[in-house]
Formats: sequence, structure tokens, C-alpha cells
Amino acid sequence: MRTGGLLLVPPLSIDEPCEMMLKRRHSCVSWIVLALLAAALAVPRAGFAITIGEEDELSREMLRIIFKRFEVVQDPYIAGYVTRVGARILNVLPEQPFRYHFYVIKDASYNAFATPAGHIFVHTGLLEAMTQEEELAGILAHEISHVYCRHISQKIELSKKVGWASLAGAAASVLLGVAGGGGAAGAMIMGTQAAGATAQLAFSRDNEMQADQLGLKFLVDAGYNPEGLLKILKKIRGKQAWGKEQIPVYMMTHPAIEDRVVYVENWNEDHSAQVKNLALVNPAEFDRIETRLIAEYETANSELSVLEAELKREPGNVLTRYRYGLVLARANRWDDAIAQLKEALSRRAFDGYLLRDLGKVYFLSGRLPQALSTLEGARLSIPNDPDCLFFLGRTQQELGKLSEAIAFYQTVIQKMPDYREAYYFLGQSLGRQGVLVDAHYNLGIYQLRGHDYKTAAAQFKQALRNNPDPEKRERIERLLKQSENEIKAERKALE
Repeated sequence: MRTGGLLLVPPLSIDEPCEMMLKRRHSCVSWIVLALLAAALAVPRAGFAITIGEEDELSREMLRIIFKRFEVVQDPYIAGYVTRVGARILNVLPEQPFRYHFYVIKDASYNAFATPAGHIFVHTGLLEAMTQEEELAGILAHEISHVYCRHISQKIELSKKVGWASLAGAAASVLLGVAGGGGAAGAMIMGTQAAGATAQLAFSRDNEMQADQLGLKFLVDAGYNPEGLLKILKKIRGKQAWGKEQIPVYMMTHPAIEDRVVYVENWNEDHSAQVKNLALVNPAEFDRIETRLIAEYETANSELSVLEAELKREPGNVLTRYRYGLVLARANRWDDAIAQLKEALSRRAFDGYLLRDLGKVYFLSGRLPQALSTLEGARLSIPNDPDCLFFLGRTQQELGKLSEAIAFYQTVIQKMPDYREAYYFLGQSLGRQGVLVDAHYNLGIYQLRGHDYKTAAAQFKQALRNNPDPEKRERIERLLKQSENEIKAERKALE
């Protein structure tokens, strides 16, 4: 129960012996410790942290490092899905001093982390280990709680004299679980002072307990069953093998995994009546996102062997066959891919997404007439799907119908502004029609969203040379200035 921002814990009854509490899998001591921890840490203590402005500055430096050294998945479906799950949790939080952003890093390790100022990352390896939206929600609620409590920001006050760029490198290394290690991530730590600061920046057990405590509350308030958090924590724990090199990154960046599993188990038990009333999310969208993740971002050869083994066990599993067909296409085994997707469609004839992906495979294999008819058929079921519209545009562009292609690309951008590839092909098509201002403008946006600021600036300058109208000129000049500011920041970071 909360009153005036404080968490009030009911007192222990003097008539209830400790033995009774042990039967409920709690000791008196652990309950008192948790109660004191909750009371002490329930409200973020901003007075001991860096300012909100400093936090935002630090996060921008960290983002430059992360985007430079790691592949951040720009897929609007995957990133958009993670963002929607995060937004559902954020809706139950009080007003925050900054906007939250969600990203996916292409990396097979089990990890998720949050930078200051609300930038939250999940690795593809951890996403692929999940089987339901509730697991993702559990991880995101935990990371949101770290930001809400300003855990890293509170630790930086004693260390910020080393400089923002050095601190950003140190903090990024800690969050990625590589502090002191080799490779690209280990090289983030800049200078002995920053290296020494990493010990102060690591999460403590108290931080983890507070993040779980608040995260569970946020989950339930958002209507998510918190069993998902317990499931993914157990998977992370189960990933650990005998060798140290097998320890998931998540266990290095988020300590006390065993304590956390026990705590979440006990919490769910104590709130069983409340948890039981929380219905599970329809798995359809999660299955589609997982399918896209496997088909587009995992190594084709390794996935083929896994999916082939699954099909031998369950030849009637439509979802596995669907994924198998898409991975075959990624391996350029077009005929086999088409055969598998058709087989899946025979068992799920009205699945517009499956039909859309068959159309994509027809397009990628150069079978344009089949692609056009299949994608148009899919559009009847999923008329607003950006992928379907995008590949209809690609097909029309290849057939030389530029006006039709441009209309499709513009619709894609209208429906899903983060669909980066649409800007590139729209720019190409406009250029071929001689509409140079808009061509360079869209190509500039494509490069800007890919963090290639020099090329973006060159495209925006070229757009300005082609005499845009005053409204477009103002918009292009604003984006050019943004690109040039990022170029300056990158140069400063290298100094």
C-alpha cells in the first residue's frame, strides 16, 4: 500500500511465530529485510543522482557508442512490437521526466539493459528464447524499473568528473556485460579513470530486488500475468553451464539471479488470486514476430537443422513449416521454400501473413507475375500491412511501373514511419522520375536513420541545391543541421 509516495508494510503479528512463516517459504528475517528495502528504496532519490539534463546527455553519448559498435535491428515490425509492449507498461507509470525508447540488438547472448534517460535494449538471443509476450513484458518491466529508480544515474554522481564520453563507454560496457573484457565492447572503456568507475556503475543486489519489486507491480497494473517474468528468469538461469564462458550476459549485468527467481516465485504465490485472474495475451502477434526474427536475423544453416528436427517430431506443425520455408528462402533454396510455404498454406488457407510471405519469396526469387498476384491476394486479408504494401511497391518498381510503386511506398511510410527501407526505394523511384528534391530528401532520411550522418548530410545538401519550396527547404535544413550536429558529436567523441 502506498501513501504519499511511501510504501507502507503491514507489521508482523507478535502472535504469528516464525515457523508459520517458514511454511509459507518466507523467513521472518527475509521478510523484514524486504520490507525495510522496500521502504528505503520505493521512491527514487533524485537528490543523489545526476540531473535529468546530465542523464540525457550521458544517454546520447551511450547511444552513439552502441549504434557504432553493435548492429541494432532496424526492423519496424520487431522494434515496433517491443515498443508496443513497453508502452503498455509505461501507461501505468506516473509521469516521467523523459521519453522511453526501445531497441533490439542483433546478438545471440541472453541480455537486456537500460541506459539512463529511458533507452531500453533487448538482445535477439533473449527474444528468441521467449515463447510468449508475458516473458518480454517481464523483462521490459524490470528494465523500466531500473530507469524509473535512476539506478545508474545515482551511481554516476561520484564518477562524472572523468567526462561524459569516458563515462558513457564505461556504462555501456557494464550494461553489455563486458567490463574489462576484450573485443569491441571491451574497448568502450576509455582511460584508467573510466575503467575504475565501472565497479561503481554495476547493479547491486538491492538494485535488482527493487527493480523486480516495482516491475511486478507495473506488470500487474498493466494487466500482464507476472508468471512470464518467472519463466524467462528460469530460462536465463538454465542457460548457465559448467564453464564460465557459458554464463549468460544477463547474469553478469543483473546479479543474484537465484535470489530473484525465489523472490518472484514467492511474490506470485502470495498474489496467486490476483495473478490467476490475469488472462494470457493472444500469442498470434508474438508468433509472427518470433517467426520474423528467426527467418530474417538468425543464421540460416543453424536454423535449418533445428527446424528440420522439429518437423520430424511434429510434421503437422504449421508454424514450424512456415518458419522452415522462410529460412530455406534465406538460404536461396527458392523452390524448396515455395513448396514448404504452399504446404503450410494448404493447412492454413486464410492466413494473410503466410500468403504475404509467399509473395515476398516469389519476388526475391525473380518471379514477378506470381509475386504480384500473390501479394494482391494477401492484401485482401491484410490491407494495411506495411510489408505487403512495400513488396507490392518493389514488384511494381521492377516491372517499370514507377508511379504505382511510389504510391505504395508513400502509403507504407504513412502507416509505418519507421519503415526505413521504404525511404530508400521511394528515393530511387522519384530519382528515376526526375523528382530530385524529394528523391534526395528521402534518401537522406534513409541514411539518417541508419546513422550514416555524412551521407545523410550530403543527400540533404543535394536536395537544397535543387531549389525546394520554402516549406520543404525548412524541413530539409532542420534535418541537415541534425546530421551535422551528429557528425560534430562523433568527432568530439574521438578526440
